Amino acid sequence: MKPNNILFCALALTAIISGCTTLTLAPVDYSWPLESVMKVSDKGTIEESRYNIVINVKPLFFEESKDSTHVAGITLRVIRDGNGFYYITAPKFKNVYVFASAEGALKLERKIPVSQTGLTSPAMNQRPPFIELLSGKDKPVFLNNNGIQQPASPKGGAR
Repeated sequence: MKPNNILFCALALTAIISGCTTLTLAPVDYSWPLESVMKVSDKGTIEESRYNIVINVKPLFFEESKDSTHVAGITLRVIRDGNGFYYITAPKFKNVYVFASAEGALKLERKIPVSQTGLTSPAMNQRPPFIELLSGKDKPVFLNNNGIQQPASPKGGAR
């Protein structure tokens, strides 16, 4: 191969490779500072105008209780962590559902069992790097997209 051909091939390969790289902006904090509390509509959806999101939640109710017909008026709790995962639960749910964004959808990443009898009055807070789940007088549970976590104790003793 002639030197000019080698140079041409090398330049063409460089142009192709550099054209395929993806622009990445990092770090990004996706967290919602506050949990959103939303009632399910007659259509089986929830809508959060603050974040411009509408979610069909009927499949979630079917997953949790095998019934998605009587969901209107039920209150769901939704929060998003710093990595962009959505955490969803509701009163009487036995699980917290963790979803990742997908093309035009939310994809279930993990179903976290948190109560054998169902949550009484769930609430979720940001406690970076965790999501704190509260339910009535139960001890707080700390979650991330991998499941229940045990936060490190502060130095100098127990929490």
